[in-house]
Amino acid sequence: MTWQVLNPYDQECIGSVELVDWPQVDRWLDEARALHEDRQARLPAHERIAILQRAIGLMRERAETLAMQIALEGGKPIVDARVETSRAIQSVELCIHELFASGGREIPMDLTQAGAGRKAYTFREPIGPVVAISAFNHPLNLIAHQVGPAVASGCPVLVKPAKDTPLSCKSFVEILYEAGLDERWCRFVPCSNDVAEQMVIDSRTAFFSFIGSARVGWMLRSKLAPGTRLALEHGGAAPVLVDEGVASGKVIPPLLKGGFYHSGQVCVSVQRVFVPRAELPDFAAELAEGAEALTVGDPTKAETQCGPLIRPAEVDRVASWVDAAVQGGARLAAGGKRMGSTLYQPTVLVDPPCDADVSRKEVFGPVVCIYGYDDVDAAIGQANALPYAFQAAVFSDRMSWADYCVETLAASAVMVNDHTAFRVDWMPFAGRRQSGLGTGGIGYTMVDMSEEKMVVVNAPSSVR
Repeated sequence: MTWQVLNPYDQECIGSVELVDWPQVDRWLDEARALHEDRQARLPAHERIAILQRAIGLMRERAETLAMQIALEGGKPIVDARVETSRAIQSVELCIHELFASGGREIPMDLTQAGAGRKAYTFREPIGPVVAISAFNHPLNLIAHQVGPAVASGCPVLVKPAKDTPLSCKSFVEILYEAGLDERWCRFVPCSNDVAEQMVIDSRTAFFSFIGSARVGWMLRSKLAPGTRLALEHGGAAPVLVDEGVASGKVIPPLLKGGFYHSGQVCVSVQRVFVPRAELPDFAAELAEGAEALTVGDPTKAETQCGPLIRPAEVDRVASWVDAAVQGGARLAAGGKRMGSTLYQPTVLVDPPCDADVSRKEVFGPVVCIYGYDDVDAAIGQANALPYAFQAAVFSDRMSWADYCVETLAASAVMVNDHTAFRVDWMPFAGRRQSGLGTGGIGYTMVDMSEEKMVVVNAPSSVR
């Protein structure tokens, strides 16, 4: 069996990958466990560093090819695909940096009489075989975030790419091989969902890294073998609070970027914007004007700012959600129409009902909702009312107001005077509530993929 990879813009086939069956995965899991258990087979840190350095060089040489592959299989505009490629290279560089910065620590023993005469220290060991399942929206950098730390930490890793975007993952794994990594340490595993589930819940899996839907992630977590550690990264419905009197020039451009980047197919995309009711008409008109000015179309063209949704079915879903919101009383300020079977206009909705799908679920499409508020506490209550909590944002010229919002918003990170989708690859990145479990970011993932071991030495201070 194969996956046919379609260009999401024109639905033309651009490649295919052969699927791996369970007997092959079963052999690879055995191999991964044996590699981990054979201490003589483990790669010393300097060899891992050399492999990653060579991989970085190869990625730099092929940066434009990698970026075009992202645009072709994922529909991300080429200008943003180039940024993703640069970030993926930097993510691998961060793996090396973390190896240089990592180490153990001394544990004081003589704080009580019971510990006197002893010395203690810690060091880190690889956790064991890693199984990574990734998402389509950042098909190169997400793989770098899951596979890079595993290789750097000395863990064998089996990686299943998203069905829609396996080519970037395949390219990254092949670059690692070309850089000198033995294939046994990293396996490219395109497979059916049934095989993927077997691989995840197998007792040989020491760590499970998942980026994707909450429904699938929490289901798999419930089936993990005892002892398997994990990290889940899901989505949210990111809220933005705007204070009164803030210049629109400080707010509108970042919201346009954070709401319509990759046509909203980002787990922390701007979705729900709360503005003072008296300023709502002007604010909505200006945001709508900006949305209508965005260039939508072929992601391989330099001028394109919003590309296709990943599948035509997603266009159908987003259209149905927007139509239902409008029927429920929302005002359509911009967009709201299909542009063929694969494109949807950047859309701005004003005051959609609180029970509409666009208000209570992750849209994962080019839709931004604006709500007027009279009382900031009521707005914060509405922002916090969902079972998701990831990144949020606040725009204000008053630091005291911003601080109040930061303290009261349910979020793992709050951006002040910036959009919710801001991220650099070394910062902690984590969902709360149903939005995830554990913390992403290169250094944090490397900690997850290793375990601390302590040594306590009974060493009297003098010899008689």
